[in-house]
Amino acid sequence: MSTAILTGQPVPGSSIEGDLRSLGFDVRVAADAAEAETLLAGVPGEERVALVDARFVGHVHALRLGLTDPRFPLAAIPGAVTAQPAGRQALTRAMARENSAGGGTTLVDSLADRILTSLDADGADVHRPELGSLVATVPADPQARNEARQAMTDVDDEAVRLKSAVKSRDGFFTTYCISPYSRYIARWCARRGLTPNQVTTASLLTALIAAACAATGTRGGFVAAGVLLIASFVLDCTDGQLARYSLQYSTLGAWLDATFDRAKEYAYYAGLALGAARGGDDVWVLALGAMVLQTCRHVVDFSFNEANHDATANTSPTAALSDKLDSVGWTVWVRRMIVLPIGERWAMIAVLTAATTPRITFYALLIGCAFAATYTTAGRVLRSLTRRAERTDRAAGALADLADSGPLAQGVAEALKKPARRLPGFATPAVALLGGLAVVLTAALTGFGGPWPIVAALAYALTSGLAVARPLKGALDWLVPPFLRAAEYGTVLILAARADVNGALPAAFGLVGAVAYHHYDTVYRIRGNAGAPPAWLVRSIGGHEGRTLLVTVLAALLTASQFTVALTALAVAVALVVLVESIRFWVSAGAPAVHDEGEPA
Repeated sequence: MSTAILTGQPVPGSSIEGDLRSLGFDVRVAADAAEAETLLAGVPGEERVALVDARFVGHVHALRLGLTDPRFPLAAIPGAVTAQPAGRQALTRAMARENSAGGGTTLVDSLADRILTSLDADGADVHRPELGSLVATVPADPQARNEARQAMTDVDDEAVRLKSAVKSRDGFFTTYCISPYSRYIARWCARRGLTPNQVTTASLLTALIAAACAATGTRGGFVAAGVLLIASFVLDCTDGQLARYSLQYSTLGAWLDATFDRAKEYAYYAGLALGAARGGDDVWVLALGAMVLQTCRHVVDFSFNEANHDATANTSPTAALSDKLDSVGWTVWVRRMIVLPIGERWAMIAVLTAATTPRITFYALLIGCAFAATYTTAGRVLRSLTRRAERTDRAAGALADLADSGPLAQGVAEALKKPARRLPGFATPAVALLGGLAVVLTAALTGFGGPWPIVAALAYALTSGLAVARPLKGALDWLVPPFLRAAEYGTVLILAARADVNGALPAAFGLVGAVAYHHYDTVYRIRGNAGAPPAWLVRSIGGHEGRTLLVTVLAALLTASQFTVALTALAVAVALVVLVESIRFWVSAGAPAVHDEGEPA
């Protein structure tokens, strides 16, 4: 239960008490600041509490945005301030200071606004939601009150709420083909008490059924798969819109939303590959290649964003050109479409699945994703080379966590810490790239079972350790994690393809999927300011260099059939460890209560 302390004398005809109760608040009235402090002290520490001026005039959705969002310990709008348990101490301290400073026993000014000023003076992080055209004010006199009420009638509260449920920045397909009606599905769900987690789960189940239809290998199955994939995407948009519409953000929702998109897409790849195999066409290498390429694309996005999350003095001619292009309507949509975001990508996959063959679908997907990856990465490299920015310790730490270095690389990094300081700035990503290329090319150019991939994997462990031996604060150091991902995934793909036995590529698909889940999980923990996964988890699954070395050793020591079994066992082991720890974290009280926007839908 949440408590709202209404401060000051109630205004005749005001709906504020009813509005607060409609939002789930137990309303109590304080005649002055001293009584408000007493009531505040009486609210249990584990409850949300809000201070609201009795003269407040505004839309209910403005109150909802300001007082019920679970993501922020402290939040405020004009005339109202709220604190969750994590922010109660700061609110109590500000209230005590207000009274001890002689704030007065009468509430001539807005107590909530004075408390907010005190919180700002303390340096508290108070969230202030964007209200747009919504009204939220404390009128000083009857004329101002009448003007505020008139302003309220001029704005459709529900229309604003529906509009704000949709992401402000989305892809063309989602914006014009999905969101115009999915927002109403979200409202329908909200009015029937459905939660975003239930809609997310429905989206996952729909995608899995689509994958199963694709796995039949029949034309009818492919058509059904395409239709169901679009239906899954509609639900995928709806869950986020429902969360924003009703402000239902949760730790479990963060985990589901962060991981299910990838699970759905990669499960669909597997379904397509199984369906093609039923028709006599083996496209597992294409399916695995598509998953590797898409995952590496995401790592590029994540690493670049984390490297520049809090960069200072960001001045880049490339960024200025990008901003200029964004000011021209048609260029905005072209640039969003050519990077093949999830909406355009899933629409393309669905249409090609229904109309063509899995092989054609994967070819189109690989070409489109390769172009998108080249375009976005080139632009980010140019931005990084032309900007003048100083990256922080937080950014360097995030990149180190995304590198996913195991005991071998960490040991090398510790041993080479001093020599690494003398390397030029461009050396860090160059070393990571060269080491990764060496192990991938060696696996590709030598026969299955030879010793040379092991030698290359050992060299890779050394170079990857050298790449992270100093803080990743260089202009292009954000390239290190994607280079490491490409090296690990590429080695697994090539060795499985070189094994040339049934089941090797599906086993490799499972292993890369399990490891990719771990890497996505790392990203979303960092995004939620919860830190990286525990060190024991990274050590127990070997780190990227340990897994790469292990796979090359297995390929050298085992027959192709035995290698397939070993890959399967390794995939199961990694999946169990990372899933158990991930689920434990995301359902724990310490997980961040966020609904991640992630990749543009």
